[in-house]
Amino acid sequence: MLFTNMLPLADKRITAEVCVHHLHFTADDYARLGYKIKCNPAIKAADNREALWQALLDDRIDVIATDHAPHTLAEKEGPYEHAHAGLPLVQHSVLLMLKYVKEGRISLEKMVQKMSHNVADMFQIRDRGYIREGYYADLVLADLQTNTLITPESLHYKCGWSPLEGETMPARITHTFVNGHLAYANGQFDESQKGMRLLFNRK
Repeated sequence: MLFTNMLPLADKRITAEVCVHHLHFTADDYARLGYKIKCNPAIKAADNREALWQALLDDRIDVIATDHAPHTLAEKEGPYEHAHAGLPLVQHSVLLMLKYVKEGRISLEKMVQKMSHNVADMFQIRDRGYIREGYYADLVLADLQTNTLITPESLHYKCGWSPLEGETMPARITHTFVNGHLAYANGQFDESQKGMRLLFNRK
């Protein structure tokens, strides 16, 4: 009952999120990836992943997040108690969810709701989260007809690795706008303008 879907998001006082890695990996992937996918909460069996998908789609879970944690490989190695928890995921979160859109697991509209609209609504972020006149243009343009092979050479993380290396996503991010500024276009970055402080509608 704590995570009821009977209330509209604006009326909820307890909300929930799920991270993309919990929607993608299962405990079976530890044999291949080891501590690279160590995180808190831990990735568990396939039936746990299925329960998360069900809760996401029926709106008990409100937001899809990344919990982006770009630890170095050295920080992920060693005994379990010393291996850092967390994965670098922010670069591929949209691509990963577009994979599940292509597979029919989630609609594009629901994906956008959970990754953009609900975030802005939950935290009452001013003038963001929607494509609306007068709102800041924080946009991602994706080519849904081109695949992306995730390789070490394609990574933008300073940590230099991804648990998704070797996987192919059925889309490609072509452009990213931040505050209306074209920050990324076909592999090229324009860092001439930096980010802005978020403003909130809270009283």
